[in-house]
Amino acid sequence: MKYYDKLIFELSHSGRKGYELPANKIAGHALESIPESLRRSVPAELPEVSEPDVVRHYTNLSSKNFGVDTGFYPLGSCTMKYNPKINEEIAQLPAFASLHPLQDSDTVQGALEVYYNLQQALASIAGLSEFTLNPYAGAHGELTGLLVMRTYHEKRGDTKRRKVIVPDSAHGTNPASAMVAGLDVVEVKSKPNGSIDVEDLKPLLNDEIAGIMMTNPNTLGMFETEIMEIADLVHKAGGLLYYDGANLNPLLGRVRPGDMGFDIMHINLHKTFSTPHGGGGPGSGPVGVRKGLEEYLPNPHVRKDADGRFYVDFGKDSLGSVSTFLGNFGVMLKAYAYILTLGKENIRNVGPMATLNANYIKESLKDDYLLPIEGVCKHEFVFDGLKDKSTGVTTLNVAKRLLDYGFHAPTIYFPLLFHESMMIEPTETESLETLDEFIDVMHKVAREAAENPDLVKEAPVTTLVRKLDETTAAKHPVLTYKAMLAND
Repeated sequence: MKYYDKLIFELSHSGRKGYELPANKIAGHALESIPESLRRSVPAELPEVSEPDVVRHYTNLSSKNFGVDTGFYPLGSCTMKYNPKINEEIAQLPAFASLHPLQDSDTVQGALEVYYNLQQALASIAGLSEFTLNPYAGAHGELTGLLVMRTYHEKRGDTKRRKVIVPDSAHGTNPASAMVAGLDVVEVKSKPNGSIDVEDLKPLLNDEIAGIMMTNPNTLGMFETEIMEIADLVHKAGGLLYYDGANLNPLLGRVRPGDMGFDIMHINLHKTFSTPHGGGGPGSGPVGVRKGLEEYLPNPHVRKDADGRFYVDFGKDSLGSVSTFLGNFGVMLKAYAYILTLGKENIRNVGPMATLNANYIKESLKDDYLLPIEGVCKHEFVFDGLKDKSTGVTTLNVAKRLLDYGFHAPTIYFPLLFHESMMIEPTETESLETLDEFIDVMHKVAREAAENPDLVKEAPVTTLVRKLDETTAAKHPVLTYKAMLAND
């Protein structure tokens, strides 16, 4: 048996009863496979630390970190909600965790069934025809969706469609993803209420437009009430509608992007479906398409034959591969568990509860904080800093002062439509008691800003790390452990 075949066999059998993975044996084979010229002649210069010291170090660090398990996290970053622990337990089951991506399909039928069923569930929730779970994160999903859009036009011989319309209030990843996909960005302006200006959109629609990217509700938390007219205009011009699914949470089970006219969308699976990737990963950004676009989704695909067997398929008209194998399977397990736990009946309550919580905070605080857009918001809303600008206390000062009271700061200085933006998103999982405590602290910070602005400007004062010298940190960053020890 060849080395790699043997390694795969041993890995795929490692979770079976009575079989022990020969780790030292695999390490030896791995070393032998590395050419002599590429092997180290001297040991790597790494700090030598005992196991107890390492465990204590990371345990102590974890107690200093802030997370949704330790406190309220009103970060309006596309729904960072509580992650039920049962989801983690399911993702860690040996029958799933010990699988290897190169195993034959016949040996992983259960995993492929989960993958297939999640595709179907997301398609039902989104009102679209088919999904791929291959992309690793939301931005990766955006890129994949735009590549589907580009492939669609190219297969039709319409190669001059190289422009994508993006609202001026869009998430920063939208224009970035369009550029990476080889498309040019055309900006459409927003009206004072934050929604797309349809009159500004109309002159932009021509035979060079590949499509439009939209978030609905938009980044100000307001629903795009003219979405059906926008969809009709873009489709008549020959373009496609792309739905940035970052703000899908308030619509779950109530409104489907496909029914609003969207052709392509991504979902932040690691946020909307309870698997937040705090710390940077892992994530998942499934992409769904309407009927007629399925063939362009990236390879590989998980299919189900007439006998109920699941298999991996490669389509000839696919845009190609965007990831290794089938994406982050552990994240998919958590999301699937979340969907099954709620079911169709309870998933309909997610959006209304998130919307209720957001509006409750907004209405409670608008006397102290400047609310640029009146009206009912969805899952999030934006203040333009403190109402009293004479104190000189900025949104950044308020955000840091919140740390002193045990609250994580909301998203600040986004969207860019307002100078002192403060985006607050409570999600549906927070209790009334928690919301009231947050509201009380926000009022208190506003009073401090009026009575003793220097106190707020010097925040945080009670955290382990006090206010940083941000200028020095930017000019002289500490990037190695040796430099850190030298500074100590």
